[in-house]
Amino acid sequence: MSRPLEGLRVVEFASFVAGPSAGMTLAQLGADVIRVDPLGGNSDYRRWPVDTGSDNSLYWNSLNRGKRTVAVDVRSPEGQELVLALATAPGPDAGIFADNNVGRPWLSHDALAARRPDMITVHFEGHADGRGAVDYTVNTEVGVPDLTGPPETAPVNHVLPAWDIIAGQSLATAVLAAVYRRARTGEGSRVNIALADVAAAWVANLGWLTEVSQRGDRERHGNYMYGSFGVDAVTADGGRLYLVALTPRQWKNLTETTGTTAVFAALAESLGTDFFTDEGRYTHREAVAAIIRPWFAQRTMAEAKTALDAGGVLWGPYQTMRGFTEKFQADPTSAPVLVDLDQPGIGTVISSSAPIRVDEHYTGAAPAHVLGADTDEVLASVLGLSDAELGKLHDAGTI
Repeated sequence: MSRPLEGLRVVEFASFVAGPSAGMTLAQLGADVIRVDPLGGNSDYRRWPVDTGSDNSLYWNSLNRGKRTVAVDVRSPEGQELVLALATAPGPDAGIFADNNVGRPWLSHDALAARRPDMITVHFEGHADGRGAVDYTVNTEVGVPDLTGPPETAPVNHVLPAWDIIAGQSLATAVLAAVYRRARTGEGSRVNIALADVAAAWVANLGWLTEVSQRGDRERHGNYMYGSFGVDAVTADGGRLYLVALTPRQWKNLTETTGTTAVFAALAESLGTDFFTDEGRYTHREAVAAIIRPWFAQRTMAEAKTALDAGGVLWGPYQTMRGFTEKFQADPTSAPVLVDLDQPGIGTVISSSAPIRVDEHYTGAAPAHVLGADTDEVLASVLGLSDAELGKLHDAGTI
C-alpha cells in the first residue's frame, strides 16, 4: 500500500518516549526517519524492559521500529558536522529535525537555519523555561495522582507515561503542520513543545482546572466513574469486569439485561431522581452498584459476557497484561493492530501497525535496525560521501 508520508525525510535526535514515539509514528506513515545516536547509544539505549535472552532493550527496539539508524561521535567536530549536514540536507521534503537535546548549542534552530533558511525544527523540553521534567514529575504537578485510587489511600501514580505519549503525538502533529506551512509559504518553523505545557493544557482542556477553581479538589472515587456511571463487578467464578452507562440508551440496556428496570423505577420515584441522567446515576452510584452487582455474583464470566453482549451493554473485562497477550497469541483477530515481528538480536516480538488505518488498511510493522547499521548507507545516499571518505571517518572513530 502507498503510505501518505512517503518521500518525507525527518532526522530525529531524541531519547526516551516523546521524541522517538513521534518519529515512529511518522515512519509508520511512510516517512524516512533517520535516527541519530551517539556512538554506543543514547541514554535510553538499554532502558527496561529488556529481552530475557539477550538483554537488548525491548523498549528501544519497539520505539525505533522502521527508522534508519546512524551512530556518530557527536562530541567531535567531525561528528557534529555530519549531524548538521544530515539535518539540513537539501530537498523539498527534507530539512526537518526533531530533538530533545539539552546543552548542545551547535544543534539549535539558529545554527541549523543558518545553513538552511527554511529549516523545520521541533524541539521537545521539560518546562517552557528550560527546567527539566519527565512524565512522572509533571503528572504529580498537575494533580492527577491525587484523583486516582480509593479515597482512603495516598495519591496513586499510574504506570502509563500518558503525557509523554500525548507529547509524542503533538510532536508528530507539529512536524506535519510545519511541513504544510512551508509548502504554502516557503518558510521554515521553530517549534518548541514542553512536557509540562502538554500536561497543563490537557487537564485544562478537560475542564478539570475550572472545576477545582469553582468547587475545590475533587474527591477520589476508586473505580467509580466521575460524573456518570461506571463500576466494577465480580462474577460467581471470580472474574471482574467494568460496566459503563454514559447515555440513556446504555442505561436502558444495562437495566434490562440485569432485570433491574422495575427496581430502579421504584427507587427513582422514592428518591425523586432520574437515573436516565448522568447526575442521577452518579449521585446515587453506591445504591446503583449495590443493586447491579448481585446479578453478576450469580453468574459466571462466560454467562455474563453472553448476556451483556446480547443486550448491547458497554463493558470490558479486567485482565492482566499477560492475559491480554495470551488472548492475542491464541486469536490474532482479537487485536488486529498487533503483529508478530522478527526483531534482529531478539527474535519474535509482539509489535504493532500504526493505529491509523489508511484506506481501511493497517500500515504493517518493520523492525528496528541495529544501532548504527545504516550509518554508511545514509551518509553515502544523503550526503554523497565516497567509500574513501567513509573509510577515513571509520578510521578516526567518528562513525
